[in-house]
Amino acid sequence: MTEAAIADHGLIGDLQTAALVSTDGSVDWFCCPRFDSPSVFGALLDDERGGHFAIRPAAPGYRVTQMYFPDTAVLITRFLTEAGVGEVVDLMPPAGPEATDRHRLVRLVRCTRGRMEFEAEVAPRFDYGRRPHTTEVTENGAVFRSDGLTLTLHAVRNPGDTRVARGRVDDGDVRVSFTLRQGDVRGVVLESAADGPPREIPLAEFQRMHDDTIAFWRSWLGRCTYTGRWRENVHRSAITLKLMTYAPSGGLVAAPTMGLPEQVGGERNWDYRYTWVRDASFSVQSLLRLGFLEESARFSGWLRDRVAQRAGTDSGPLDIMYRVDGSSDLKEETLEHWSGYRGSAPVRLGNGAAGQLQLDIYGEALDSIFVADRSGLEVGHRGWTEIGALLDWLTEHWDQPEEGIWETRGGRSDFTYGRLMTWVAFDRGIRMAAAHGRPAAVARWTAARDAVYDQIMAKGWSPTRKAFVQQYGSEVLDSSLLRMPRVGFLSATDPMWGSTLAAMDDELVTDSLVYRYDPAASPDGLQGSEGTFSLCSFLYVDALARARRLGDARLAFEKMLTYANHVGLYSEEIALTGEQIGNFPQAFTHLALIDAALTLDEALG
Repeated sequence: MTEAAIADHGLIGDLQTAALVSTDGSVDWFCCPRFDSPSVFGALLDDERGGHFAIRPAAPGYRVTQMYFPDTAVLITRFLTEAGVGEVVDLMPPAGPEATDRHRLVRLVRCTRGRMEFEAEVAPRFDYGRRPHTTEVTENGAVFRSDGLTLTLHAVRNPGDTRVARGRVDDGDVRVSFTLRQGDVRGVVLESAADGPPREIPLAEFQRMHDDTIAFWRSWLGRCTYTGRWRENVHRSAITLKLMTYAPSGGLVAAPTMGLPEQVGGERNWDYRYTWVRDASFSVQSLLRLGFLEESARFSGWLRDRVAQRAGTDSGPLDIMYRVDGSSDLKEETLEHWSGYRGSAPVRLGNGAAGQLQLDIYGEALDSIFVADRSGLEVGHRGWTEIGALLDWLTEHWDQPEEGIWETRGGRSDFTYGRLMTWVAFDRGIRMAAAHGRPAAVARWTAARDAVYDQIMAKGWSPTRKAFVQQYGSEVLDSSLLRMPRVGFLSATDPMWGSTLAAMDDELVTDSLVYRYDPAASPDGLQGSEGTFSLCSFLYVDALARARRLGDARLAFEKMLTYANHVGLYSEEIALTGEQIGNFPQAFTHLALIDAALTLDEALG
């Protein structure tokens, strides 16, 4: 069978884990109890062996639409036929700020017009399909048990509805069919770590879960200060970033999925269910620009704890990524029994890039803290002490080869972007020391900052290309350098930047879509190619707006909006066919959309 297209999904979540629901009413991805826990439903990566939870009309020939309840993360999938219209409403009530094994996947089925017969199939595959399970069916639901995890299926029905759904168990999977007429409501709640056996949930209790979840999201979104031209797009991206935040720690995952290919049939299939220092720092800055202070405060605490973990070691203050709880065991392995999305193998679990040296993370972390500090979230004594220790370490270690922002596996090199962000780290530390009169080795940091600047100008600039290049001694362009004017290293009107942007126009941009770099010109240790990188496409809009090319910026931005899926979500990359590829949805893309919208709004205003 063929996996549903990546873009044919909406995202729901409870701020500790998340699920993808297809336009055909199937939960194709769900890990429990955390984002980075083993999957229970994994049909997105193997439709036959991954497991799913499907609710759809029994008869073929229906038309489907999907939407979010306005300003929330409650997803509605609508099935339309000549005989009737039915809806499946999917939501996950927020799990709270304390880590818990209890999570609820709530699915309400209703008929809004005419008559419709539905089929439901619950086919879990625990631990990425590696562990067997037992199934026990009761009058009010079912229990699926596997080593380490139990899922309980509770029934929801209309008060007074005595009709019995027709069900059976096949090889541990539960299949049920039922008929609804206009006004009828049925539903189920799939719960992990339930307090007791399956029970009949009154419709009023379901309605409370529904209303409370809507109220939560509308209350949270009500703190957003953005009122610009692209409000709906920005709000959807903000909700998406929040959905990828692990509430107990404040860490934000790069994406809730793993193994989705950057090229269909290729090997660039990574596990993104972890907290990258870089991605999370960018995301928090974007949310901060929208007025969400709490997320910034939580992430700053998370970051401080990571630095404290490594105090006194020689391996540097930070790893590039962590599990959502702050641990760093991310050993990479492959799931050989899974075919991968549309044959894209291997399916990778864990991430071998975790041990890489990527010096840019210090600039991104310090820039995030600096922006938060200027917004009123002032760094305390403990935090400042750790910032000082981090920068002292960086003065000794910034001038060395590294793997770079794109996590290449072709060996270390002197990446210009990595040097750029070490300049940012020193610059932000110096500014905070001056602003608050804090003790600091300012002279030492200043000397390092200036040395980085001079080195980039001498070695990161190619007189031949008239552009800043990916790595010293090369002629390869890299769109990560679109951030140069954004971080203040170079004026957006500087002729050196103008010629760099023009070179990128010619080589990396295709009809507003932007490649990261050319793998053929700069081998990265992997086979195959990739699509255009949506983060870079929005960075391009931001750079155009700062360079006062407002007409180009607005056209590129509006074009990028057409590549969103039906509910406004973006994956990591876009193929030249317009297909979304890579892990989905991706924090990088949504944070860049927010930044581009705000920058362009300000410029147009």
